[in-house]
Amino acid sequence: MEDWTQTLGAAPLLGIAVGAVALLLVMIIAFRVHAFVALIIVSVLTAIVSGVPTDQIIDVLTDGFGSTLAGVALLVALGAMLGRLIEHSGGAKALADRLIGTFGERRAPFALGIASLLLGFPMFFDAGLVMMLPIIFAVARRVSARSVLTFGMPSAAAFSVMHVFLPPHPGPVAASEFYEANIGLVLLVGLVIAYPLWHVAGYMWGLFVGRRHLIPVPTLFGDVDEDQPTNPPRVLTIVLLLLTPMTLILLNTGFNTLAAAGVVDDGDLWVQALMFLGNTPIALLITLVLAMIVLGYRRGEQGTALEKLVDSSLGPVASVILITGAGGMFGGVLQASGIGDAIADSLAGTGMPVILAAYLIAAAIRLAQGSATVALVTAAGLAGPAVIGGDFNELQVACIVLATAAGSVIASHVNDSGFWLVGRLMDMDVKTTLKVWTMQQTLQSVVGFAMVLVIYGAVSLV
Repeated sequence: MEDWTQTLGAAPLLGIAVGAVALLLVMIIAFRVHAFVALIIVSVLTAIVSGVPTDQIIDVLTDGFGSTLAGVALLVALGAMLGRLIEHSGGAKALADRLIGTFGERRAPFALGIASLLLGFPMFFDAGLVMMLPIIFAVARRVSARSVLTFGMPSAAAFSVMHVFLPPHPGPVAASEFYEANIGLVLLVGLVIAYPLWHVAGYMWGLFVGRRHLIPVPTLFGDVDEDQPTNPPRVLTIVLLLLTPMTLILLNTGFNTLAAAGVVDDGDLWVQALMFLGNTPIALLITLVLAMIVLGYRRGEQGTALEKLVDSSLGPVASVILITGAGGMFGGVLQASGIGDAIADSLAGTGMPVILAAYLIAAAIRLAQGSATVALVTAAGLAGPAVIGGDFNELQVACIVLATAAGSVIASHVNDSGFWLVGRLMDMDVKTTLKVWTMQQTLQSVVGFAMVLVIYGAVSLV
């Protein structure tokens, strides 16, 4: 952007920010404007009202949109393709069956939750839940005296935890871009908190609500075996595929840390090669190619059939990618107009820690408009300048990313599509869904934030 000086003071800029967010919420909630369109309209109006020169507005919009998509689109698309291959091959059902066989029917809720945690790494929340529910219902019918919530809640919560806190899902990836965070460290901290968070807010909560609400197993999907292949891949194959991108990404992070400490020389060719393979897009691309060979070609899926299978995964994620890019556009306007700096200065003036402010902003936006992705992207755009301009190390920034993610998932209710998805698929009425799913998402948010805060505090003391 060409030289231009903002002449408005902090108070008017903060007023514009509040008005922009309020307008965004009104458009999405009251007038049902699609989030992608609403974010573009609000971005344009915010740029005009804040005084950005009209001949520079388009550049500001496209720069924010393009820079966000550059970091998000590849990861989301590759992750969706990988998830589709695992689901179509029968690998998801094979993994669930093996875990149930290992843990036994009595611990079936635990086994289903663990399977969902593993499958939740490459798969979106809604796609993963819809994929697993037929399996969950089939298992639940074996223990007919128990509520379907005992089996369904641990799995639904597992997909939610992975979707909210771990790359390559769009929320943490986008927030990492806005905060200029090391995505490998975000993944590492996310992995540290994922299991204990799920155990408390997913598994234990599922057992609790299953005892309180006896919901019969729905007959929505019929027989789970009808659409499954007769020659599913080995469970070990699926586990190794899921571990491949995580291992490569953590390898990249490890070598970056060793290079910064002077243990290895990042100028060495072998170090550069391993770090390159551990870049998140490359790690996912390698895993996808392996999945296409192992789950596709070697199992008879070839040519046009394999192409159509992989292509079918892109339609459902297109909307998420575009909304995330539009959120980056809004964040770019806030930064270019000086609103982001005004918010950062105001946060510093209140004395509120940035990690708490980011959590509260994301929570407020989530409560108002429903979408966790929009809440996370908008909150990261607002708090980004304070994080970038603050004196934080890489691990602290990773914790702030996950704190913002925790705020974005709080209290799913009637304005959230996930609320209706879970409620309807598990045959709950609205009142029961509020008691079961809204409370689960709130528990997940609060416990997740507390865990991240502990890690953040420990890092700050070192």
